[in-house]
Amino acid sequence: MECDLSAILTPVETGAVEASPFAILYPPVEKIPTIVVEHFPALGKLAAMRFIEWSQDHPGGVISLPTGKTPEHFISWVRRILDGWGTAEIIEILEQAGVNPSQKPDMKSLYFVQIDEFYPIDSSQHNSFNWYVKNFYINGFHLDPSKALLIDSGMIGLCPGETLMDVWPGKNVDLTLRYRKTHNNLERRQKRLLEDIDQWCMEYEQRIRKLGGIGFFLGGIGPDGHIGFNIKGSDHNSTTRLCPINYETQAAAATDLGGIETARNCLVITIGLRTITRNPDCTAILIAAGQAKASLVAGAIQSSGHINTPASCLQHLSNARFYVTRGAASHLIERQVQVLKMSSFVTDADAEQILIDLAYERRKRILDLSEEDCRTNRLAGMVLKQRPESLTTLTRMVHERLIAKIENGLQVYKNKCFLHTEPHHDDVMLGYFAQVIRHFRRSTNTHHFMTLTSGFTSVTNQFMQAQIAGLQYFINTPGFKALLEQNYFTQGNMVDRNRDVWQYLDGVAAQNEHDKADGCARRILRNLIELYGPTFLEDMERRLADLKDYFATTYPGKKDPEDIQQLKGMCREWEAECLWGYYGWQCQNVHHLRLGFYTGDIFTQEPTMEQDVPPIIAELKRIQPDVITVAFDPEASGPDTHYKVMQAMSEAIRVHHQKTAKKDLKIWGYRNVWFRFDPSEANVFVPVTLAMFSIMHDAFMNSFITQKDASFPSYEFDGPFSQLAQRIQVRQYQKIKTCLGREWFHNHSSALIRAARGLVFLREMSPDEFFNSCRELRKSVEDR
Repeated sequence: MECDLSAILTPVETGAVEASPFAILYPPVEKIPTIVVEHFPALGKLAAMRFIEWSQDHPGGVISLPTGKTPEHFISWVRRILDGWGTAEIIEILEQAGVNPSQKPDMKSLYFVQIDEFYPIDSSQHNSFNWYVKNFYINGFHLDPSKALLIDSGMIGLCPGETLMDVWPGKNVDLTLRYRKTHNNLERRQKRLLEDIDQWCMEYEQRIRKLGGIGFFLGGIGPDGHIGFNIKGSDHNSTTRLCPINYETQAAAATDLGGIETARNCLVITIGLRTITRNPDCTAILIAAGQAKASLVAGAIQSSGHINTPASCLQHLSNARFYVTRGAASHLIERQVQVLKMSSFVTDADAEQILIDLAYERRKRILDLSEEDCRTNRLAGMVLKQRPESLTTLTRMVHERLIAKIENGLQVYKNKCFLHTEPHHDDVMLGYFAQVIRHFRRSTNTHHFMTLTSGFTSVTNQFMQAQIAGLQYFINTPGFKALLEQNYFTQGNMVDRNRDVWQYLDGVAAQNEHDKADGCARRILRNLIELYGPTFLEDMERRLADLKDYFATTYPGKKDPEDIQQLKGMCREWEAECLWGYYGWQCQNVHHLRLGFYTGDIFTQEPTMEQDVPPIIAELKRIQPDVITVAFDPEASGPDTHYKVMQAMSEAIRVHHQKTAKKDLKIWGYRNVWFRFDPSEANVFVPVTLAMFSIMHDAFMNSFITQKDASFPSYEFDGPFSQLAQRIQVRQYQKIKTCLGREWFHNHSSALIRAARGLVFLREMSPDEFFNSCRELRKSVEDR
């Protein structure tokens, strides 16, 4: 049932709802009004317009805005509007959005409340939220610094001249000191500081209350459903406090903090859920993009209030809203029913998805679904109502479609040139390794591998220290001296570049750590010479000592200078060359584009036609591939790098295809540990055996040495990505096995299918199908 809430909608929200295919609320199932937009940038624009509108109506109001990557487009839109206020362009944009362009909001009158902060952290670090708030909000929005309530970890409870490291050596904060007896002077100082922090948190809460509470709150929703740092299990009456965080939140923070090793030791200071909801008139908006957030969004909107869904605390606020993309709304049941109602015809893909989900939910084969099963499921009931076929015919159709997809996965192309593209160096492996290896076995196929970014942000300083130390060990050995005399490290020497890989892989084969370290040392020296020139050798010992000191003293998560970024990126490039060297592909087949939009800033730049697309077009022209693979994430469900690389790839392929018009060009869309296909979205299911899982994990652990310790892990799994990829592919297999029945697999005539214990999902497309899938992505780029 739809609900008419037009009386409480603002002009901005009214326009957004009118542009959406959905109503604002579907009670009684939904308990928080929700606006659905088409894509991630539109989410930021809508939030920005609502913020400007609210600020016009609430001079002197109290605002609390998020940190991290979620508000990227919100921040850019607000700054664009404020800085261009009064121009014809901005007037038109505001009028279209329903905002009064004649009344510029008085930003200086607003009070700002910082939501959260890591502890302990120096607020001068660029990865502190205090720095973020000052840079992007206080300065960026032209707020009054004297009206900002900020959290500065380095100022709370410390004596003059005292530092956080003085009190917390190693940054290990022991919260048990709140309750237990102390045993030495250091513990007594730590206990007093904890008491001072708790007192400060209470006073911070009182200061917010004195202002009347928060009037405008904007936030994202974390991987466990957290708001601020109110993790799953937080009391809905919680207030500002110092507290620990769970693994999911630590993993999400690992990139900001320079690795999970640092994140595990971090506590947080956060406002509470009651801090947000205390003001009954608070406009509280949560934004979420992509299907990866769908279950969290649904839990907050559709469930009864519970501590395991922190965002459900907003159900009691009349001005609470969710702004989400269609993917993030995909688990909102009434909206999915509405989609089917609006459709003149339920497609085969829709019917497939609904019946697969129903079969898996009931733990039945597709062919065993009954009329009663469908009647008790809203979506399945709609399918039966709107499709002319009987349930028997529909289930047979889905059964046969699933079998056809597995048969597609058994096919191996021949006489083809493949271009495997990836945002990061391990994306292809984690996405569809089994399919790559199967096509290696056809000797008539040629393969090229192209990584679009340098990936330096996932290389820790600790790893770099070890690499420099290894080179310092080898540099004075007779073997290295001989290599230097032979001009082994001459720039552009592709033969000896390949020898680096062979040396390392010889060590892998022999299980000889010394030989592996020898290969690593060769490549790090080659990289240093390429980066700094041949003169590096003239003062090598001092330069190595300086580098080692930099990596030892720089705080984790700091943005590195360009030369260090490039050096770290080269370490990732070396890993990709080692991986594909496993199968005999030489460095000439592994291409590193290092697109310019990837800078290590908090907000990665948007790829541009002028800078980022031409290098891809040049490679496409040179390689002339028959099959191009693309990390397929048109809604920004995974890392923003995937989304932005897809922008550049789609434009480059469009230009290339217009010039060549190759009739049989195929695009393989893949997803991996960050985002998955629903079975109905994929049309190729590749069987994966236990042997292939073993090969993948072994190759990952030996090749991706920057990643084997999982310093930047997924929030879903505390371990290396190869093991998470296996878990995902096993779950995909189990879902399809449920739908087809175990007998179909176990009694199959193909040994490969009988041996399958996992499935890789791919989406094979023609260029036109790919461009059609990217149309909203292209529209989002044009909107910016």
